[in-house]
Amino acid sequence: MRKFVIIGDSCCDLDFNLRSQYDIDYIPMHFNANGKEYVADLDWKELPVKDFYNLMRSGTRILTAQVTAFQYQEKFEKYVKEGYDVLSISCSSALSSSVKASYTVRDELMKKYPECKIVCVDSLNSSFGIGLLCIRASILRSEGKTIEEVEEEINKLRFKINQIITPEKLSYLKQAGRVSATSAFFGGILNIKPIIISDAKGQNVAIEKVKGRKVAFERIAELTKEVYEELDYQMIYICHSDCEDDANELKRLILEKVKTNVEIKLGYIGPIVGGSVGPGSVAVQLFGKEVTLNK
Repeated sequence: MRKFVIIGDSCCDLDFNLRSQYDIDYIPMHFNANGKEYVADLDWKELPVKDFYNLMRSGTRILTAQVTAFQYQEKFEKYVKEGYDVLSISCSSALSSSVKASYTVRDELMKKYPECKIVCVDSLNSSFGIGLLCIRASILRSEGKTIEEVEEEINKLRFKINQIITPEKLSYLKQAGRVSATSAFFGGILNIKPIIISDAKGQNVAIEKVKGRKVAFERIAELTKEVYEELDYQMIYICHSDCEDDANELKRLILEKVKTNVEIKLGYIGPIVGGSVGPGSVAVQLFGKEVTLNK
């Protein structure tokens, strides 16, 4: 059985410690701020996390770019030449075209190296939703599962990822094309906070609008309780865009409602997802009830 590597992208939001712990690599995307291009580094080496979100607070618009076919080829071929097969888990095709580029490169390289296996998975998720799938794939790999067995399991589990997020301001989502200008305008006046989830197609969908940030956190905790399931592989992550106190408050509320022994871990929303949701966003991701399409 050939060894295989697990590769995410900048949307997986796994920091250095998690990537090291689970032996996960990633392909960085890029973003542009004030005319300067940066690597969307999950360890914030080029632009520290607080500087990044403060730029957004000061009015700087973040323009993001997907993973290119060249980047996929460079990364995949490096590992193939070293004798590895490749399992690539990319950002939802509903939010990024990156995964389509991975398919093209996969087909070309498997013709060039017929002995290798390259598997490209559309995660149908973003942020720690992708991260959870990468971590689960790593655990399955450590248990001796083949790349084909892991692919089959991850393709099932991507529908069990529940992502629930509330942004601080609708204006960032409006800039990113996620809400209309009218919705953003009235949201600013009335302090309306949307509750957003990812549906079965991997598209972000606003399912509710509540009045005030505190109420939004309470509602997310309630929704977390509704979707939570006792699973032997359960993991819960709360990620935030530079508002750790709010993330800890959401953690407290979830622990009040969800009786679980699973450790709830916290982390930052990375620069690609953060560039769309803006500073002050808080989200929870976990395995749970299967996600369905929103009508």
